[in-house]
Amino acid sequence: MTDQQPDSTHFGFKTVKQTEKVSLVANVFHSVAAKYDLMNDVMSLGIHRLWKRFTIDCSGVRPGHQVLDLAGGTGDITALFSKRVGPTGKIILADINESMLNVGRDKLRDLGLVNNIDYVQANAEALPFADNSFDIISIGFGLRNVTDKDAALRSMYRVLKPGGRLLVLEFSKPEYEWLSKVYDLYSFKLLPTIGGLVANDKESYQYLAESIRMHPDQDTLKQMMETAGFEHVSYHNLTGGIVALHKGYKF
Repeated sequence: MTDQQPDSTHFGFKTVKQTEKVSLVANVFHSVAAKYDLMNDVMSLGIHRLWKRFTIDCSGVRPGHQVLDLAGGTGDITALFSKRVGPTGKIILADINESMLNVGRDKLRDLGLVNNIDYVQANAEALPFADNSFDIISIGFGLRNVTDKDAALRSMYRVLKPGGRLLVLEFSKPEYEWLSKVYDLYSFKLLPTIGGLVANDKESYQYLAESIRMHPDQDTLKQMMETAGFEHVSYHNLTGGIVALHKGYKF
């Protein structure tokens, strides 16, 4: 990462004012919301569904749990949690972006998932929930788009119940040099082209590729979670480290 001014941050490879990033990211996700699910399947050849199921399997979720699916977007992880917590549990699908939230709500309702899911438009840096509210918090492919990741992690820690766990599923740093080279070629050559052809939005997918490269690597994110107060923090590399699942507890 390059040096930046105290009031600036990264938007992909660009340096922008912190006050500008939220609206810039919002524009990206307003643009991609309608084709988001299709692009996820195309970009990952469907493997993103396995990553999300693995996250649920590592969550320890049980019937009756209160779960926050943060940056829940179009609701894939919420749907999986909904089936696990049952009628006595509750899932809150929270996202800062109204367009993504609307797509998620419509999709889950079409699937008949209505009784144990609520929807909240929320900024991860200042969650509008009481202290010690949730047994589990998940954030899937959303942390890299947050302006102040440290503030977001502290906010998640605050609203998690003692004994609860945080699961961060995010693109990360490939474990092997050859894989990094292949992944760079794919991300910066093929991905924006696919975004242009499938979603008619090359620029947004160029940003998404850049945002992955600017996100902290596995060990850095682990340290950030520990600094925010989480304990027993660990991570599991998936698909050679292209994606990593971080897990931490609040005691």
